[in-house]
Parts: sequence; structure tokens; C-alpha cells
Amino acid sequence: MLVHNWREVLKRAWSVRLMALALLCIVIEPVYSFAAATWVSPNIYIQLAMSLATGLITVAAIIARIFVQQKISGDLNGKPPAEG
Repeated sequence: MLVHNWREVLKRAWSVRLMALALLCIVIEPVYSFAAATWVSPNIYIQLAMSLATGLITVAAIIARIFVQQKISGDLNGKPPAEG
């Protein structure tokens, strides 16, 4: 079941933004590896940095998911301000 303000959550929630950024990192990593392999020798440090960045962004998204955001949640956790 969706929350009552799911469109607002998709636009403003930091957890959604961070997960979109992690998805972008996941997509860019193999594209970069393929492109780098055609022009220069592969660099293990860049691949390691991309994997580390993806992991850290995903952890940040999980942490952002458990915090209440007043602009989205209102005063009560998960309830619209009118029901409080």
C-alpha cells in the first residue's frame, strides 16, 4: 500500500534522491570500465572508488530513510498533518 502523499515523497525525500544517485553510480561503473578498456589500461583504483562511492551512498540512503522529514511527514510520523 502506498503512502497518501507518494508523489511528494518521490519529489522531496532524501532517501529517494540518494537511491537515484546510487543507481546512477551502478550504471556508470560498467560503462566507464568498458570505455576505459578501449582507450587506456583499466585502473583498479577507479573501479574501487566507484564501488566504494556506491556503497556509501546506499548506506546514506538507508540512514535518510529512517529519519523524519518535516516537509514530507508533517508532525506525526507517517500521518498527514490533518489527522494529528
